Amino acid sequence: MNRQAHILAVDDDAAMRELIAEYLTENELRVTAVASGAEMQQVLAEQLVDLVVLDLRLGGEDGMTLARRLREGSQIPVIIVTGKTEEADRVMGLELGADDYITKPFSPRELLARIRAVLRRFELARELQRQPRGPTRDERTLRAYRFAGWELNLRSRRLSSPEGRRVELSNGEFNLLQALCAAPQRVLSRDQLLDLSRLHGAEVYDRSIDVQILRLRRKIEADPAFPQFIRTERGAGYVFDTPVDVLG
Repeated sequence: MNRQAHILAVDDDAAMRELIAEYLTENELRVTAVASGAEMQQVLAEQLVDLVVLDLRLGGEDGMTLARRLREGSQIPVIIVTGKTEEADRVMGLELGADDYITKPFSPRELLARIRAVLRRFELARELQRQPRGPTRDERTLRAYRFAGWELNLRSRRLSSPEGRRVELSNGEFNLLQALCAAPQRVLSRDQLLDLSRLHGAEVYDRSIDVQILRLRRKIEADPAFPQFIRTERGAGYVFDTPVDVLG
């Protein structure tokens, strides 16, 4: 982001608020740390906030209600904080629209990494909206992408060759191809592809994208050594260098 991102941290533990604020500030983020839902709402009403880190276990308050109210009232990215054993809270928080979660105890370094990943994802989504690839559509209504005779069916998660043969893809390969088809003939960095293809967990490494690209080329390129679809832009990332038709 061009300006310093403003992070709102909501936690009723004073020591945790201080730790979060100090570490994120040291890493060039602007931080406001508050202890309650009322204070959170006041900050949101008065200031521009780029991301909220919300502890679901605030003393005397229903964190789920706060998360629901936050999502209903805005599209600000939200990272929820839960206890290590509170799986139900994590699931419900994600169902309410949280963008990510982190469990206590956590390291400030992990929180920073998650914040940066969510901000990148959010900024890229806004960039793609500003530069539409074709007729504006609700992504949930998309059925498939077609390119050079190939068809990627988003509902059945199937890839068919120009000859009508089904090509088996792993989840990572499918998500990566979907991300490429969604932004054809545009250079996407490895970070952007990591975020768009949701290769998280153990796969969060830049080079995991290179491995997935290699595997995908072997399945869709006539000659993977001289790719026609997924081209490398040296020092920048990859570009899906073919027109894509969107089927709604």
